[in-house]
Amino acid sequence: MSKRALAITRDQSFPEWYQAVVRDGDMAETSPVRGCMIIKPWGWGIWERIQAELDQRIKDTGHENCYFPLFIPMSFIAKEAEHVEGFAKEMAVVTHHRLKNDGGKLVLDPEAKLEEPLIVRPTSETIIGDAFQRWIKSYRDLPLLINQWANVVRWEMRTRLFLRTAEFLWQEGHTAHADRDDAMAETLKMLEVYREFSENILAMPVIAGEKPANERFPGADNTYSIEAMMQDGKALQAGTSHYLGTHFAEAQNIQFQNAQGQLTHCHTTSWGVSTRLIGGVIMTHADDDGLRLPPKIAPREIVIVPMLREKPEDAALIEYCTALEKDLKAQGIRVLVDAKPTKSAEKRWNWVRRGAPVIIEIGGRDASGGNVTFMRRDALRDGDKIASHTKARDAFVSEARGLLDDIQKRLYAEAKARLDQNIISGISSFDDLAAYFGPAEADDEGGAFKGWVKVAWSRPEDAALETVAERLKSLKLTIRNAPLSQEGVSGKCLFTGAPAKQYVLIARAY
Repeated sequence: MSKRALAITRDQSFPEWYQAVVRDGDMAETSPVRGCMIIKPWGWGIWERIQAELDQRIKDTGHENCYFPLFIPMSFIAKEAEHVEGFAKEMAVVTHHRLKNDGGKLVLDPEAKLEEPLIVRPTSETIIGDAFQRWIKSYRDLPLLINQWANVVRWEMRTRLFLRTAEFLWQEGHTAHADRDDAMAETLKMLEVYREFSENILAMPVIAGEKPANERFPGADNTYSIEAMMQDGKALQAGTSHYLGTHFAEAQNIQFQNAQGQLTHCHTTSWGVSTRLIGGVIMTHADDDGLRLPPKIAPREIVIVPMLREKPEDAALIEYCTALEKDLKAQGIRVLVDAKPTKSAEKRWNWVRRGAPVIIEIGGRDASGGNVTFMRRDALRDGDKIASHTKARDAFVSEARGLLDDIQKRLYAEAKARLDQNIISGISSFDDLAAYFGPAEADDEGGAFKGWVKVAWSRPEDAALETVAERLKSLKLTIRNAPLSQEGVSGKCLFTGAPAKQYVLIARAY
């Protein structure tokens, strides 16, 4: 077996492999602040592409962007009991607004203690709700549809770059509606936006469905998610959309005068995705040579590497490469000539690890013959050998967009086959479920691949649901969602023995 670009493989340790992809792909690094990350230019370029594609979809569905403060008065959070309980253990709190020098040491100035502590934004329902109660007066003001791109802080104890950090980036949509039907339609519409975006832009197949009551967003009536299967079989919650009912409206007095002149509370929603999507892309598409990026989110879709030799003919070679770059840019392709004075093999493997979809290596023979020699990052190897292809320059330019589209489709098809082939049915007892997944501790460092299990579910509530959740927790399992598509539901609930009302998906998850 030929040497791989990463020092560790997925089979050796999936968690360590993930960290290697992030590090060697030059995407991000840990910061001096525990649990936070520095997103490097290549990682930021991926996020910018995600933002651009998703932001347009958000605007196309009628929403407008705005911005709200990072700091939220504690009294705002406390207005919604379920909300504060759900986030209390993760909140960062600001208590003072000044330091002072005390014997050469900086300490909190006791005279600068805030009258009311401020919460560093964990999510914005409460402060946006405060604005909504001022902005909404009449049914003519509805629906109110806004979105913001922002950072949030949730003081996580166990962090992993992109997947779970104390500070992360996201978009959060917040809307207000006249009635439940309109708000629920919004909730499901944005869930579909996320599903389409994940599959068509990230090439990451997902299953959209509703979360069980114990997995709902704090204060929500209904929570929906898109769930993606990673290469180790675990699930990743890639996005959520929540119908909040009138809970937040009642807590913050968000009312409007209806057409009959009566005051009534709004129905609200919220929905969001975050930089966690980048972690999902890594664990869906990367291989033992590093990242493989879907072209639609690659900062550079094509990278041209001239094979420089520090000789006079290098000038002509660079000229050939820059002319090729110009022609590809004219096709609307994001392309870069990497003319750094570094060995071409070193540059090639740098771009392999970064996941550039197409890597072109141009030598003197290519330039004199009017050819292009390239590698597809989605199909880098042919057995033990690197698979390279040569085409006439003009043919390559004319076919480049189609080549990128094919890479996008192939990455999706590969991930979709993995998802479809690894959802297991036919397990009808908790003992069989436990036997299938095996001991929870065996999974900590990336155990054997286990797919998801689809089981019959009676939708137990309250104490019965908590009992189910505790039994699953003992195996590090959770109910991911009940897929929106439910056909031919039959049989008895695996947990209660009651007649099934729907199917749910059970998995280990990030």
